[in-house]
Amino acid sequence: MHPVTVAFFWHQHQPYYPDDVSGETLMPWVRMHATKDYYGMALHLKEVPEFRCTINLVPSLLLQLQAYGEGRTDRHLDVSRLPGDGMSESDILYLLDNFFLANVDSMIRPYERYHELYLKRGFGTDPVEDAVARFSVRDIRDLQVWSNLTWIHELAFDQDPELREFRAKGRGYTEGEKGWLLDKQREILQKVIPIHKELASSGQIELTTTPFYHPILPLLWDKRSARQAMPGCALPKHLDAYREDAQIHLRRAVAFHKQIFGQAPVGMWPSEGSVSQDIIAPIAECGIEWIATDEEILSESTNGWISRDGQGHLRHPEMLYRPWRVESGDKSLHVIFRDHALSDLIGFHYQRSDPEQAAGDMMGKFLAIGRGVDANNAGRGALVPVILDGENCWEYYPDGGIRFLRALYRGCVQHSQIRPQRVRDYLKEQPPTDRIGNLFAGSWISHNFAIWIGHHEDNTAWDLLHQTREFLKQTEAEAKAPRDALAKAWEELFIAEGSDWFWWFGDDHSSSQDALFDQLFRKHLQNVYTLLETIPPNVLKHPIKRLQRRALHTRPSGFCPVKVDGRRTYFEWICAGQYVCGSERGTMTKVTQGVMRAVYFGFDAQRLAFRIDTARYAREDLEILDELRLRFVEPATLEIRITGLRQHEPKAKLYRDDKPIAKTTIELAVDQILELAIPFAELGLVPDAAVQMYVEAVSRKQSVDRAPQEGVLEMTVPSPDFERIMWQA
Repeated sequence: MHPVTVAFFWHQHQPYYPDDVSGETLMPWVRMHATKDYYGMALHLKEVPEFRCTINLVPSLLLQLQAYGEGRTDRHLDVSRLPGDGMSESDILYLLDNFFLANVDSMIRPYERYHELYLKRGFGTDPVEDAVARFSVRDIRDLQVWSNLTWIHELAFDQDPELREFRAKGRGYTEGEKGWLLDKQREILQKVIPIHKELASSGQIELTTTPFYHPILPLLWDKRSARQAMPGCALPKHLDAYREDAQIHLRRAVAFHKQIFGQAPVGMWPSEGSVSQDIIAPIAECGIEWIATDEEILSESTNGWISRDGQGHLRHPEMLYRPWRVESGDKSLHVIFRDHALSDLIGFHYQRSDPEQAAGDMMGKFLAIGRGVDANNAGRGALVPVILDGENCWEYYPDGGIRFLRALYRGCVQHSQIRPQRVRDYLKEQPPTDRIGNLFAGSWISHNFAIWIGHHEDNTAWDLLHQTREFLKQTEAEAKAPRDALAKAWEELFIAEGSDWFWWFGDDHSSSQDALFDQLFRKHLQNVYTLLETIPPNVLKHPIKRLQRRALHTRPSGFCPVKVDGRRTYFEWICAGQYVCGSERGTMTKVTQGVMRAVYFGFDAQRLAFRIDTARYAREDLEILDELRLRFVEPATLEIRITGLRQHEPKAKLYRDDKPIAKTTIELAVDQILELAIPFAELGLVPDAAVQMYVEAVSRKQSVDRAPQEGVLEMTVPSPDFERIMWQA
C-alpha cells in the first residue's frame, strides 16, 4: 500500500466584532479563543515537531489579534477589570448574564467554584435581576476571574507553574490577583501571531488565507449563483453584482498576509468553502495556487459520479482522495475536497469517546481509505483532507481535546503508512492530473448557499446592504465627502459583507446572542451614513431577526398509551415530547447524519416510554451498533443499555454506577422503530421528579451519534392529576 497522505487543515476565524466608529467591541470571542484555541493548537504542534499541517488564518481575525496586542479592549474585558465592590447595577447585570458563556459540562462544571457560581445564578429559573442579591463582592470577583481563566488552554497551564498555582487557589481572589490574570491573558494573546510565524518559518505548517472580511465570494460576484443548487430559491430584490468588492477582499487578504508573515499565501480557504466557476480567475489572479472546499461540490461538479450511497459509502473513492484542477480562461487553480465524514467525527463525535481510542479509530479510517484507493488502481497514494474549524469543537471535549490531539498527532508521525503533510508540499510532489470542467456553485454545507441567502431575513439583509452601498457610491461619485471618510465608510461596508452576520439570520442557526449579531450588522451599515455625515435611514434601527430561538425539543403533553411492539402507531405517541435530530451548535454545522432521525419520550401513569426513529427500518438501521445507551443525568448514575442489535436479538438492562441491576421490567421492541418502556418505580422516580436524559449510539467502542447532540431531554414525572391539569390548561 502507498502511504496515506493526510492533510489536516484547521480554519481559524472570527468575524470583525469592533465598531471602529464608536470604539466599542461588544463581543470577546477573539480574545477568548486566542488564549484558548489559537494558542493551544499551536502549542500542540510544537509538542510534535515532525507533524505537518495547514492552518488558515482569516485576515479579520489577524487584524483583531493585532489590535488586542496594542491595547484594544471589549465590553467583557472592561467589566472584568472593574473592582468587584465598585460596579454599577448595569455592569452587574451584564456580568451575571455574560460571564457564564462557556460549555457547562467541560468548562464550568469541572471547576468547583465556577460551578458553584453557575448554580447560584439560577439559569432557567430566575431572571438576572433576582439573582443579583445572591452575589457578594467576593462572588463577583471570583466570577470575573473564572470567566477568563476557563478560556486559557490547558497546555498553557502545563507550561506555567504560576498559572497552575493561581488556578489551584480556586476562590477568594483579590483585585491584584485578578489584574495579574488579565495581564497574563494579554501576554498569551500577544504570542499567537509570533508562534504561527515560528511554525511557518520552520516549515512545520503552511499558512493560508481567506477573503478579507470572510464574505461569500460567489454571492458578491453573482447572487443568482445560489440558484444552481437551489433553483426555486427566493432572492433579494436587488441583484447587482459587487465584483469589485470581491476583488478587493481577495487582494487585501493576500497583501495583509504577506505583510504579517513575510510571504504571500499560495493556498486559500474560500469563506465557508464557498466556490463557483466565476471566482476561479479572480482568485488565481491574486497569486493563489490552490483552494479547498467540500466533497459534495466535487460530487455535483461530476454529476454525482463521485458521491456517497445511502449507507455513506463512497463511489469511486480514489477520485475524491486526490487533487483536481479547475480552469477559467488562461487561469487555473488546484482544488482539494474535504472528506466531511472524517471532519464531523472530530467536530461532533469523538468528544464522547476515549481519546486514545478515538485517535486510533481515525488512523484506522485513514489506512482503510489508503487500501481502498490502492485497490482501485489509482496509481498514486491517497490524499485525505481533514478540514474543519480549529477552535469551536474543543470546548465540547472534556479536556479541551488535549489527549485526543496528542494521540492523533503522535500516532500519525509514528505510523509508517500515514504521512501528515502540508497541502502545498503534496501538490508540488503530485500535481493534479484530473480536470473539472465546471465548478459547481455552493458551500461546504449541503453544497448550497441556503445559510446566507434565500430566507426573507437573509434577503432583507442583502437589500439593506445594497441600499447602503448605493448611497456610498453616489456620495463618492458626487465628491461630497473627504477621501479619508469615504475610505472608512467603504471599510464598514466591506465588514458588513462578511458571512457571519448572515449566518445568524433565518432559521438555520441560533444562539443567545442573535440580537447582538443583528445589531452589529446594522451598526456597520449605519456607520457608513454616520461617517459621511448623513442620518442613517430608520429601517436600520429595526431588527432584521424576527424568528425566536427554537426550543431544543417539545415536552410531553399527555399520557402515551404505548404498546411496545416496534410498530409505528401515530396516536400512541401524539402526546410525547419530540426531538428531531440535528446540530444545536450555533457556531458549527454537522454535515453528516447519524443513525437516529428522531426521538420521542413520554409516559403513562406508571411508565417512562422512549422511542427512536431511524432513516428507514430501525431493525436494519441499528444493526451497525454495538449498543444504544439511554443515559440519565437526573437521576444520576442510571443507564439503560440496549445490546444484541447486530444479531437482531435486542436486550435491555438497567445499570447503576456501571453495575447491572438484576431484576428489572424493561419492555423493548425493535422493528420499524425502537420502543422501550420502564416503570418509574424501577428508576426510583416519584411524581414531580425531574428527569434529564440523552441517548447515545456506540459502535466499536466509539460514540457515533447522540440525541440531542448537546444538552439533554427534560421532563417531569407526572403527578396523579397530570392529565386533568393539562386538560384544564
